[in-house]
Amino acid sequence: MNDFQAIADRVEIAALQAEFTDAAMMRDRTRLAELFTPDGVLRMPDVPVELIGPEQIRAGGEKLQEQWDFFVQNTHPGAIRIDGDTATGRAHMHEVVRLKNGIQGLNYAIYHDRYRRTADGWRFTERVYEIRYLDTTPLTGAAPHATAPASHTAQDPTAVDRLERVAAALTANGFTVEILDDAAAARTRVAELVPAGATVFTGASETLRLSGIEEDVNTGDRYRAVKPRALAMDRATEADGIRTMVATPDVALGSVAAVTETGSLVVASATGSQLPAYVGGAGRAIWVVGAQKVVPDLPAALRRLEHHVLPLESDRARAAYGRPSAVNQLLVLNAPARLTPGTVLLLREAVGF
Repeated sequence: MNDFQAIADRVEIAALQAEFTDAAMMRDRTRLAELFTPDGVLRMPDVPVELIGPEQIRAGGEKLQEQWDFFVQNTHPGAIRIDGDTATGRAHMHEVVRLKNGIQGLNYAIYHDRYRRTADGWRFTERVYEIRYLDTTPLTGAAPHATAPASHTAQDPTAVDRLERVAAALTANGFTVEILDDAAAARTRVAELVPAGATVFTGASETLRLSGIEEDVNTGDRYRAVKPRALAMDRATEADGIRTMVATPDVALGSVAAVTETGSLVVASATGSQLPAYVGGAGRAIWVVGAQKVVPDLPAALRRLEHHVLPLESDRARAAYGRPSAVNQLLVLNAPARLTPGTVLLLREAVGF
């Protein structure tokens, strides 16, 4: 073979296959979804699953991985045939899996692939997963740091370990951290943490809305809610008063775009309204964070923000305000501000964006 472009294409496609396995093993579903074209399809007839488009592939992948107790995937490259800006190929898979419902074993499978050259390189347009051999004999091994569970609970042990790692890293960086079961528990805990009569500002957050925390703060009389007062004021003549109220509440409540396993919080904003309170203006900041927002590091956090959070927030903003959102300000908190103690309520369930 002396066609250097063909050689380069084969190398890139093989790297694409390897990237898929790496993203699956690292549970980075946002990165995995980015490996597909906008019309890309992931089909697994034996599961059965059919996911169309990167967003379905990301969300569907998260639902699948919620069923894992553990999962190991090895990829062995197969044939690749290139035809201009498209190509076909196969990847041979060897997988070891235990599901939380007790199903376990190993299998050999083939991914039948179609690829397309894009401005960002080769991407999958279709992956079809075909199981060729399945052995459901009970597995006797375990990861070095754990033993095979005698029973299977509703909570993924790997997810528990991950939340505990995040909590430890955040604590080491100076945050106060609590791990809670779900949004309902967070709602109860926020009511315990925030004293009656406090001035409270809620940042725009689907997590706060879906959990009921936003409603508790802004529609009741327990607190002196900042947001309703600010929205009732004239932005032209009372801008100074609005700015002061929003920036210096007793408590700032919100969420984040991502939290890293290294102990950092990533906050994005279109208006910047919540940021002054988070970095020293508020007497205290509390962030409620769903389990799906945990990522390995800052680059993964930024990918999650750009490819997952921003599109969803833009859809919400269009419906609410008639215009898309934007990342006009970006805040990375590696530690809480000196004058604003920070509390992170980590949830074991996925809530919000």
